[in-house]
Amino acid sequence: MLMVVGLGNPGPRYETTRHNAGFMVVDLLADDLGITLDRSRDQALTGQGLIGNNRVFLVKPQTYMNNSGQAVAPLARWYGIAPEAILVIHDDLDLAPGRLRLRRGGSSGGHRGLQSIITHLGTTAVPRLKIGIGRPPLGQNVIDYVLQPFSKGDWELIRPVLLEAARAARFLLEGGSIEEAMNRFNH
Repeated sequence: MLMVVGLGNPGPRYETTRHNAGFMVVDLLADDLGITLDRSRDQALTGQGLIGNNRVFLVKPQTYMNNSGQAVAPLARWYGIAPEAILVIHDDLDLAPGRLRLRRGGSSGGHRGLQSIITHLGTTAVPRLKIGIGRPPLGQNVIDYVLQPFSKGDWELIRPVLLEAARAARFLLEGGSIEEAMNRFNH
């Protein structure tokens, strides 16, 4: 079984915010695969399906961003999913809007949702797909920035990247290696 986790905050107030880029990609992937995220388990919305012989498990933690590991770790243990078989999709301040980057693992880079998952799983060996949202303008608070909806200009840059991120996740779910995916989708 393979797990794809989109990070974000639950509720309509956060639906179109920069911090919810991970949720947006999982929603696109779910639509593409015909998977409905309609089950609630371990503080997460989940849905399951098949791609070839691979069982796919899509997850949107409902714990709020900074506590994402409280949902992801129990689900991984329950379904027997190794950290290396979990793809975490999240926003990244250090990537410009319109960019994405797939990584095999490593530090959280200061992303609190990812850090929560790393802490609860006890390893940094968790693949991740980062969606660039850029840094806030000088003088704007980072928290306020990530909790704002994308600007119209940023949305034009982000929309194609969200679609490309969903394609990258599907590529991995269909059996592509992380190295192939990094060569193909990192830009």
